Amino acid sequence: MKTRTISAIVVLAIAIPIFLMGGYVYTAAIYVLSLLALREFIKIKETKKDLPEFMEFISYIILTLVVLSNVDNKDLVFSIDFRVISALFISYLLPTIVYHDSKVYSVNDAFYLISGIFFLGISFNLLILLRNVRLALIAYLFLISVITDTYAYLVGMLVGRHKLIESISPKKTWEGSVGGTLMSIIIAGTFYHVVVNPNLNIAIVILMTTFLSIIGQFGDLVFSAIKRYFGKKDFSNIMPGHGGVLDRLDSIIFIMLAFMFFISII
Repeated sequence: MKTRTISAIVVLAIAIPIFLMGGYVYTAAIYVLSLLALREFIKIKETKKDLPEFMEFISYIILTLVVLSNVDNKDLVFSIDFRVISALFISYLLPTIVYHDSKVYSVNDAFYLISGIFFLGISFNLLILLRNVRLALIAYLFLISVITDTYAYLVGMLVGRHKLIESISPKKTWEGSVGGTLMSIIIAGTFYHVVVNPNLNIAIVILMTTFLSIIGQFGDLVFSAIKRYFGKKDFSNIMPGHGGVLDRLDSIIFIMLAFMFFISII
């Protein structure tokens, strides 16, 4: 617990100033995180099968193109050059013929990397775009993630009796999940109503916050399922006591993606 607390304090001391500063410093920080996330995504795959170094190198190049695409845009409309998408598919699928050995590099490996690059690229690009739009908005989304995770843990530890999905995450409970969502509605919902947009109907704010909190918890479970499939406890140990980048950003990634459904009504 001591290690976990110290790690959290150090990370917050670094992250909060960058978060508030925004601009190119924030963009650079998110880009570095995206590279670390991709490294974790590749390394966990290699617990079962090594990937060719050339394909790893290509992955970092294409992720860079996706994450840094239109980073100065302040409109929440995702756009990416079709040349990047073409490069994504060509760069991963053609080598399946070049290597001509499924033990070295197969179609399954290709689609694992394609889906991973696209998923991570869009998610980290969105982290940058949302910060460009408004600090308070992305603060609201992070608040949902943090409050939900924190109170789900506390409530689950205190009164949790019924397992949520034990085969994926043995410690998560229904009581914790409900408690985390309720506290998220109260705290993050109030933040949105007071700071982000006081004019939005409170019923919509409650509905939106509830939906995002639940999706964030499912996102956490999705990443837990990936780790369990590969037989790993954490994606990495870059943050002692907390795991890796993907361990910490699992729920916020899904919360951001789900938030896009509400763009037209806020």
